[in-house]
Amino acid sequence: MAWGAIVLAGVMEIFGVINIKRLTMKKWDALFYLILSFGISFTLLSYAMKTIPMGTAYAVWTGLGTVGATLLGMFMYGEPKEWRRLLFIAMILGSAVGLKLVS
Repeated sequence: MAWGAIVLAGVMEIFGVINIKRLTMKKWDALFYLILSFGISFTLLSYAMKTIPMGTAYAVWTGLGTVGATLLGMFMYGEPKEWRRLLFIAMILGSAVGLKLVS
């Protein structure tokens, strides 16, 4: 259950980052969604930290958020899609999986 909460918290973090981008484009409804999604994300993260070690939970949460935001930036906002970025994304994902395996 805690790992599901971490994954959902990471997804909500991605929605928060998307709404930061939308807010820079003067879409004012994004402020509501930004606060809501980060609030849900932090709540789920704190729930997961009751059973998952803090360092592992935080690393997986930030890793999912980073990977998701980077991929959405590439595909939704035309950010560069060069192989080096994809390599480092794979390394972040591999680290998150490794932390799960040793926890």
